[in-house]
This record gives sequence, C-alpha cells and structure tokens, in this order.
Amino acid sequence: MARPLVGVVAVQGAFAEHEAALRAVGAATRQVRTSGDLEGLDGLVIPGGESTTLGLVAGASGLLDALRELVAGDRMPVLGTCAGMIMLAARIAGGAEPLVGGLDITVRRNAFGAQVASFEAEITVPLVGDEPLTAVFIRAPWIEAAGRGVEVLASYDGHAVAARQGDFLVTAFHPELTDDRRVHSWFVDRVRARRTAAAAEHRKEESDVRAQ
Repeated sequence: MARPLVGVVAVQGAFAEHEAALRAVGAATRQVRTSGDLEGLDGLVIPGGESTTLGLVAGASGLLDALRELVAGDRMPVLGTCAGMIMLAARIAGGAEPLVGGLDITVRRNAFGAQVASFEAEITVPLVGDEPLTAVFIRAPWIEAAGRGVEVLASYDGHAVAARQGDFLVTAFHPELTDDRRVHSWFVDRVRARRTAAAAEHRKEESDVRAQ
C-alpha cells in the first residue's frame, strides 16, 4: 500500500521540521497553503508559529474556513503543536475567538512565558511509550480545561500539555524539534488505520451495490 499522504500547513512555523519527521516514520508529505491543497490528504499537521498570524494568513486565503470544515467533519486525523493546539481549541482563555476549533479544550496562550522563557523538559506521554521524551516549549500554551471526551496525555508543572480527542492530537510542545519521532509515529499509525478502515468501508459499499 502506498505511503499515507499527510499535509503540513506551511503558512508559518516549523513546517519543514514536521515534514522531515513525518517522512522519517513512513509518510509522504505535502505543504498546505490553500484549501485546494487539502484534497486527497490522509492526515494533517498544524505546526507551531504565531497563532494570530497563522489565522490572519489562512483566513485571507480561504484556508481557515476549509480547516474548520475539515475538523468539524472529522475527515482525517489532525496533529496540532503549540500554535496548532491553540488553533484547534474550542476556547481560548481571555476571551479571544477560536480560530479553527474542534477540540473541547480551553487553552491559555503564552502560558509558560515569553520567547526568552523557552525551555526543555523531560515529560512522560504514555500514549507513545513509557520512556520520557524531551519536550521543547517555546512561548507555549497550556490546557486550562478539557471536556469529558478529551484524554489528557501529559502534564508539566501541574498543567496539561498534551491531549487527544478521537483522532485529534495536540501538544503544547514541539515534537518536531528533537530526534524523538514517537509522537509523529503514533500519529502516522492513526492515519494509516483511518485510511485502511475507509478503504474497507468503500469496498463493502461497492460489494453491497453489486449484490443488489
């Protein structure tokens, strides 16, 4: 079977690093800058950067509305890191309007401090393994509240920094900036599983039609 095709929103941020990580774990990649770039994808990554800038640029191109439709329709697995987590949050502390939404979480922007307060920490994310991973926090948000359908995956200093809702995964840190590929590997496994299930459903529908 062909490698799954994962799009990486390439408006701003560390999209090239995400592409490298995805390719290292067996996915093909495509840079996403317009709504048309979403066609034919099996999964999507919304990287870090500056969430307000990402929202403005994506809004001007029509990409933001397309992302909202994609997430609302649960069309494919989505990974959001740092600013990507902010974009996918249903609520932003302080009253700012959500950008894409879809995840039943409340996030606080720049919660760990400004750029000069960036840091690395060892955290455990049981979803991807028992061994701690090095988490890179850069002007990072944290999750202040999560709905019942959200699984908090990791915390740092008493604050939730990773969560999952179905096939949507978000992290406050940057897994693409280290050599540890476990987050991307888990995500690509979910993309493969989703694609396999969709293909099986399509074959069943075709078989049912032929049987009529």
